[in-house]
Amino acid sequence: MEGRGPPRREVVIPGDLLDGHGLKPGSGTFNEGGHIYAARVGIRSDKDGYVDVIPLGGVYIPKARDVVIGKVTDCGPSHWLIDINSPYPAPLHATETPWMVEFGDTERYLQVGDAIVAEVLSVDETKHVQLSMADRQFGRVTGGQIVEMSHAKIPRLIGRQGSMVGMIRDFTRVRMFVGQNGQVWLDGDPEDVRHTVHVIRMIDEQAPLTGLTDTVRAYLEGVYGRRAAQPAESEESDGGY
Repeated sequence: MEGRGPPRREVVIPGDLLDGHGLKPGSGTFNEGGHIYAARVGIRSDKDGYVDVIPLGGVYIPKARDVVIGKVTDCGPSHWLIDINSPYPAPLHATETPWMVEFGDTERYLQVGDAIVAEVLSVDETKHVQLSMADRQFGRVTGGQIVEMSHAKIPRLIGRQGSMVGMIRDFTRVRMFVGQNGQVWLDGDPEDVRHTVHVIRMIDEQAPLTGLTDTVRAYLEGVYGRRAAQPAESEESDGGY
């Protein structure tokens, strides 16, 4: 019976079948052909009628006003279920979009697999999450690619007053949008995107180390020369951690 007993825990990999009686797709899963599959490596969690895959590297706990990048995992008649890299289901109701969506017509606007930028509208005491795309700055993401990193390292990627991410943009000319849930959208020349992904991985792996700003700048200058017009601040004011 739904909601009874301890949560089920097992390690799964992408593509593993996660079907269960009455379960709905949650975070880290996708629905294909009426079946639920794992979308990432992690721990399976069956709770409150949803099956989630919690990433092994820790979980993102959403907070109101967080801006996140997510993917549609299921479509209901009046809402979509969005994977925001969190163990908690994150519905987006049709009333929280800029569209006039008729009941049952949600797939006309967003389909399973589509990526969006949204704001966490609210999180109640039971961790029920509500998303919103009502503001014009939010919407569906088209083109580019999404790179995942530890949500805990996002402040390091951004830097104080956007210094680190600004430096990366100045060198690579890649369009970037950083979600607070550890999802980063990139779009630009494929070679520039490749170097940007390398820098993101570098920050993800070396975030606790001192001198990271100088390390990143040295890598980018090695690739692009002194291309950036406004280099980032020094390590001492990098902040965010």
